[in-house]
Amino acid sequence: MTSGLRAKSVWREFATEGRPIVALQDISLDVGESEFVSIVGPSGCGKSTFLNIAAGFLAPSRGELSLDDVQITRPGADRGMVFQEHALFPWMTVYRNIEYGLRIQGLPKPERQRRVTHYLDLIGLRNFSDFFPKDLSGGMKQRVAIARALACKPKMLLMDEPFAALDAQTRRFLQDELVRIWAETRTTILFITHNIDEALLLSDRIVVMTSRPGRIKQCITVEMARPRVETDPKFIDYKIVITDLLKGEIAEAMRQSGELQSTSADAR
Repeated sequence: MTSGLRAKSVWREFATEGRPIVALQDISLDVGESEFVSIVGPSGCGKSTFLNIAAGFLAPSRGELSLDDVQITRPGADRGMVFQEHALFPWMTVYRNIEYGLRIQGLPKPERQRRVTHYLDLIGLRNFSDFFPKDLSGGMKQRVAIARALACKPKMLLMDEPFAALDAQTRRFLQDELVRIWAETRTTILFITHNIDEALLLSDRIVVMTSRPGRIKQCITVEMARPRVETDPKFIDYKIVITDLLKGEIAEAMRQSGELQSTSADAR
């Protein structure tokens, strides 16, 4: 039995204004149990599309994804999702937001209370359990979103640029917090980001993707002990390598974007 996520020759195609668009081309990737893997690449390369296929929100046009040898065909409790926007229920308190998935699963009240309390402690927000999302900072909301996903004890956490909308100081704090939470829970994480520093601070491996159609250009194993700092010479060396890998891909993505805009204007 294979533990973790396995993608086998995954393709995803869309139609835009009558034109076929290949978003993902022949993606094969294994993410091992308890591994932290980040995907970086230019805008429009299919990073989020791949994550949505892994979540079961989209179906691949060809190929398949499986988790622990079970094919992914729909969303499931074995995968927790954290979005760029926290997606908390505004009418529910922090406690109720974290408890929500446990109620759906039909867990008895004592077990729900135990888990919610545990994850409130894990994210350091026990004193905010009766607060509503409107009363929380952006960073606190994302911590609640992470706790809500983890409370259901998924095999894997799928994170789509969860810190992108935060200010730099909050983002850096939450990066450290996520590493701490991951080290304690050992939940497998697949993380999407545009930020090379973020990927290097967090990941065991970094998958570098090409411009559309999104393909895997290179997988880089990050051989640095945690916690990591951006001033470490080894960190800087990794950053130079990844930046060089992305330079041409970003230029190609910008060219493609310009072509699409021109085509849309002509169509109007």
